[in-house]
Amino acid sequence: MKRPHVLMISEITTDGKLTLGKGVSSKVLMKYMSHEAEVMLHQTRAEYDAIMVGSNTIKIDNSNLTVRLAEGKSPLRVIPNAAADLSPDSNVFNVQNAPTILAVTKKAPEERLILFREKGVSVVFAGEEKIDFPLLMDILVREFGVKSLIIEGGPTLNWFMLHHRLVDEIRLIHMPFIVGGADTPSLVGGEHLGSENDMIKLDLKGTKMAGDNLITEYSVRY
Repeated sequence: MKRPHVLMISEITTDGKLTLGKGVSSKVLMKYMSHEAEVMLHQTRAEYDAIMVGSNTIKIDNSNLTVRLAEGKSPLRVIPNAAADLSPDSNVFNVQNAPTILAVTKKAPEERLILFREKGVSVVFAGEEKIDFPLLMDILVREFGVKSLIIEGGPTLNWFMLHHRLVDEIRLIHMPFIVGGADTPSLVGGEHLGSENDMIKLDLKGTKMAGDNLITEYSVRY
């Protein structure tokens, strides 16, 4: 199978959290991101062919996933949603702003898919019961010409993409806060590692400042 070059990008607190608590929008934390870091984030979006976030991010944040603070075209938006149970009225499905793909499985009801197609959303099948992420990457390359993809996912999507060895680079925007919380979402969720041999190794590529935010960049070694 083919796949695009994949960059995982995320804001993250000093204690490794993505939000202020379970079910809380990441937009609350991002209000404290420096303007320079926000511009960098939008410049990165403009440089990539596509952007992907998970269903929970759409439910909680109602994201637009467009380029607004930089010059350039908004990327193709990719939303994996096995049962097609997201609201068709979510901002990301307004294709006047940017084209959108809804990736579903064979269990998604046809009547739900009709609602999205009527809005101009492209629907692709990637799996039987659960999203097959390697297959989805292959579809993006073969059917949509996607050569580069950003994921701005939550912990579940991040884990699936790393678990399937589909991430090439990671870029973190460090927020100088500690929020705590045992159930507060962190960068990667999913299953526990079987052993230390399963740890995903990173090579630090560089660091820089964007306003008050430290940016760290890594390449992923599998």
